[in-house]
Amino acid sequence: MPLGNLATRSITGLIFGIVVIGSILWNPYVQTLVFSIFMVLGLIEFYRLFKKHSVVSVSKEIGIFIGIFIFVLLVGVSMKFLPLVSISVIFPLFFTLILNELWKKKEHPIINISVLVFGIIYIVLPFYLSIDLNLRSTSSLPTVAGMFFLIWTNDSFAYFSGRLFGKTKLFERISPKKTWEGTVGGVLFTLIVGYVIGAYINKGEEIFWVVAAIIIAPCAIYGDLLESLFKRSLNIKDSGNILPGHGGILDRFDAVLFAIPFFYCWYIIYYYW
Repeated sequence: MPLGNLATRSITGLIFGIVVIGSILWNPYVQTLVFSIFMVLGLIEFYRLFKKHSVVSVSKEIGIFIGIFIFVLLVGVSMKFLPLVSISVIFPLFFTLILNELWKKKEHPIINISVLVFGIIYIVLPFYLSIDLNLRSTSSLPTVAGMFFLIWTNDSFAYFSGRLFGKTKLFERISPKKTWEGTVGGVLFTLIVGYVIGAYINKGEEIFWVVAAIIIAPCAIYGDLLESLFKRSLNIKDSGNILPGHGGILDRFDAVLFAIPFFYCWYIIYYYW
């Protein structure tokens, strides 16, 4: 990577990290505002990927509108601004997406519906779960902040380990640069950081954070591979260009979008079982 690109990527990554972690540490309301912006930008990016697709024809406006509506409902319930029964509105909304295909007269309605619904599930749900997780957390270091640290640790040390020792390709068909050596390095350092968080920051939570690291590391890898699969199938390099040196919002949140549902599930099992 040229020095200029590396510097741009590093500066963007630093600012991005400060915004994400800073909003989480500030309070859940600031995080909600910041993550809502990320969520909307992510939805726009996702549906824009299919703008010139020869088969898929989705209504970006409908997907974004219903995605935002569902997000507001879920967050409102978590913050106790809305009653729990409000969630019931979500189910007819999904069927409204299906009805939309009756008037479009497109050749592949099932594919269009699948892409439209998947975009909402893939983007809206993880961003909502990250907010709900922060609302539930009572630890010294907010749980969702610790999750981000583990994901970024895995990503960073997988990259450096791969650069130093990488020889055996992990999944060459989808991501030619990823190696098993880099993957192992990322997992090991993620486990170390997980133990440090549980033993020295959120004291007494070693088991939770070590198991979290075991869950997050492979999920982050799969999330990255999944995003690479999407882009390769659509023959594009990045999902967008809003983040210099990193691409789009989906490029930066690829590991998070896949990891957080599993991490959230582990959190609920550990603390509420």
